[in-house]
Amino acid sequence: MKCNIRGDKLVVTEAIKSYIEEKMGKLDKYFKRDDIVANILVKTRGNKDIIEVTIPTDKFTLRSEEEHDDLYAAIDLVTDKLERQIRKNKTKLKKQNINDKYKEFNFDYELLETETYEENKIVKRKKIDIKPMSEEEAIIQMELLGHTFFVYRDSDSDEVMVLYKRHDGNYGVIET
Repeated sequence: MKCNIRGDKLVVTEAIKSYIEEKMGKLDKYFKRDDIVANILVKTRGNKDIIEVTIPTDKFTLRSEEEHDDLYAAIDLVTDKLERQIRKNKTKLKKQNINDKYKEFNFDYELLETETYEENKIVKRKKIDIKPMSEEEAIIQMELLGHTFFVYRDSDSDEVMVLYKRHDGNYGVIET
């Protein structure tokens, strides 16, 4: 796996870079292809160090983010989280027998013969009436409900939008 590492408000030293590459190298055993690229952003917010890892492919995008006081601990946590995501999805793909559809990953299923995971299932389904409103009204409605996201119809464009609260406390909008 190739690592594309960059820093934001932080200088990525050779020691940090080599530690990241070493830890990300643990994920190589899950891929048969060598052309997988991991985009890694290391940044700082206050006294916390944050590492974001995105591994894009044609069909999937693996993404994980960790925040910790110690950058090296954050790197360990994000690597472990990505490994769990890969293992969980490999098991699901094998169970559904749809490996041909996702050849970008070329998973080596023999590594997981003895592992089992609980399947996540939908436990609630909800039907909503989407009302036209502005972004400001949607923010107020979301805060009143105490949710971290809110689906609404934009009153200007008449498009369905998803408003969400970001980790940094700001808001984001997904346009459909």
